[in-house]
Amino acid sequence: MQADIFSPETPEYVDSSIVPSDNVNQTDANVAQMSGKLELSSRPPVLHPLSLKGDRNICIAILDGPVDRTHPCFKGAELTALPTLVPEDARSDGRMSGHGTHVASIIFGQPDTCVPGIAPQCKGLIIPVFADDRRNTTQLDLARGIEQAVNAGAHVINISGGQLTDFGEAEGWLENAVRLCQQRNVLLVAAAGNDGCNCLHVPAALPTVLAVGAMNARGHPLDFSNWGDAYQQQGILAPGEDILGAKPGGGTEYLSGTSFATPIVSGVVALLLSEQVRRGEIPNPQKVRQLLLQSARPCDPDLPELAQRCLAGKLNGSGAFTLLTGENMLEELAVTSAPSVEASGNCGCNSGLVPDDSTAESDASPNQLAFQATAASPEPQTVPSLAPSSLQATPMTTTIATPSQVKPSQAPSELADSQFVFTIGTVGYDFGSEARRDSFKQLMPPQPSPPQINPPIMVPPNPYDARQMVEYLQQNPSEARSLIWTLNLELTPIYAIEPVGAFSSEVYALIVDLLAGQILNEDDENYIERVSIPAVLTGRTVKLFSGQVVPVIQPQSPRGIYGWKVNDLIPDDPDDELQDAIQQFLNRVYYDLRNLGTTSQDRAVNFAVTNIFQTIEVFQKALQDGKQLDTITVEKSPFCRADSDCWDVKLKFFDPENNQRAKRIFRFTIDVSDLTPVSLGKLREWSSSY
Repeated sequence: MQADIFSPETPEYVDSSIVPSDNVNQTDANVAQMSGKLELSSRPPVLHPLSLKGDRNICIAILDGPVDRTHPCFKGAELTALPTLVPEDARSDGRMSGHGTHVASIIFGQPDTCVPGIAPQCKGLIIPVFADDRRNTTQLDLARGIEQAVNAGAHVINISGGQLTDFGEAEGWLENAVRLCQQRNVLLVAAAGNDGCNCLHVPAALPTVLAVGAMNARGHPLDFSNWGDAYQQQGILAPGEDILGAKPGGGTEYLSGTSFATPIVSGVVALLLSEQVRRGEIPNPQKVRQLLLQSARPCDPDLPELAQRCLAGKLNGSGAFTLLTGENMLEELAVTSAPSVEASGNCGCNSGLVPDDSTAESDASPNQLAFQATAASPEPQTVPSLAPSSLQATPMTTTIATPSQVKPSQAPSELADSQFVFTIGTVGYDFGSEARRDSFKQLMPPQPSPPQINPPIMVPPNPYDARQMVEYLQQNPSEARSLIWTLNLELTPIYAIEPVGAFSSEVYALIVDLLAGQILNEDDENYIERVSIPAVLTGRTVKLFSGQVVPVIQPQSPRGIYGWKVNDLIPDDPDDELQDAIQQFLNRVYYDLRNLGTTSQDRAVNFAVTNIFQTIEVFQKALQDGKQLDTITVEKSPFCRADSDCWDVKLKFFDPENNQRAKRIFRFTIDVSDLTPVSLGKLREWSSSY
């Protein structure tokens, strides 16, 4: 079962699914307007915060509802929409379109428009995950969006939504995607939730994420803003009451919620990363996260009851800027008055009505709110436990040696349109509609009744019976094209398989054979436990009979498509202990490291499992010493061929009876630059004390 989790965070509608976190205050305080005053010096000049507008080399991904990129406030913004499972076009009457457009405008609204955003000159990726016809999504589909943002070069990912959980736990899909952000040095900023309780949402509560709660103009936590133990270490408050933003189709409105506090923080992160670029440094999102937590201001000491709800503190953009640059922001920042919405420019839209209880502060743009709220008190707090170096990889996780850097020459759309997939799972099929199902029922031959019925009769066929379907397709191969073939992890379809090209008939026949192997008895030597499929991610989607929407992948030929016949792995002199160890290895990869097979490291580890005959050599040597598998890690290989993408898969074994004995490490290198990965060189092994 897929858990519906992500939905907008608003006090007005809150459930246990991932929902947008909306309800805002005019956060248009153009943090992006921090452009200006240069000082003649041998050092990089100190900029006034309200004059910074961001750097186009810094990329922020918005995982939200569809965004109306035709809104006047986005004129001149560099926004790229990537194909997802959600229709890209925003609807003027769509609730999720309204949510996504509002969130995006807080960051990317252009100067001198009705919604001046925080970082208008930064590059934006629009990755819709909330559809207008439903207000939540699954952890699986959110994980897809996160991976897509990372692969497309995002430095910051804004998620104004989440799912309420008991202890901040998440499904493996989401945990892996968040872990990927840490490995690639991408900062995920997520809403804390609007339930108004000591409770946690994911992904905000997951390690390395920066959680965002909402506060009012006085700096007090809003009643609906969540708090919890995890947020005390990794969460900050930002303005979240009556935030000005754009409406689809034109116009503006004020909304409140942690949904709209979140993009304020994401925008500030982008500005600090832009300052790193300006100073000639490599942008470091994890460092910026740490600086924001260290510089966060405590809540009012006269109101001790607010201490826990204050999370790690209040957003202090000027304090973080000081920690980053070693220079104080200009004193005038603390007293700069925010321009009114009317004075900030006319973008050809009607501004929304200001709430009756609005104050002068609520007329500030998101940019101004982000820095002005805490400019008077820049002293940082220390949060030693949050240093990036203290983050430890857990066993059975995929780790990367060096973070990837953004390549401005690569357009995000080009990355998304040509992405390779190497995924493992089981083959399934779907009809897509009742009419298609009934057409198979009419065409398939009747079946003999069960033996207990006497006299025997012929009964109507059952298209859902895989044995009947296999028999029918083997006799009518062309009918395989009329089904929607799926690749499943456990019982969850994650891709639709659509063979194309000159060898599509051969691929369809192979898929039918794989399904036939899956339905055999588990002790049959031809029983297929799982399959691996190399393919190209098309950017298209298909809707299954259940209503679930999945991406379409296209295998190009039978090459690289394998069935795992675990019972037949060691045909000569089978060793029960060895087969049991291999089975455990496969299960750990399949369940503990289950992934979508889209990133380079995931394709490498999936191929390592598929190329099991090389792995058998590892287990034979390890078992001779009485060792068991400890961890699997994947690291970027320091040695590789030109124009290749090489990764080292390392298997570490330990002695369960004597933990003081040296660990045994085996490593093999895999090149994933082609559609079908390939192993390079020989298997390497050595002993290690750690």
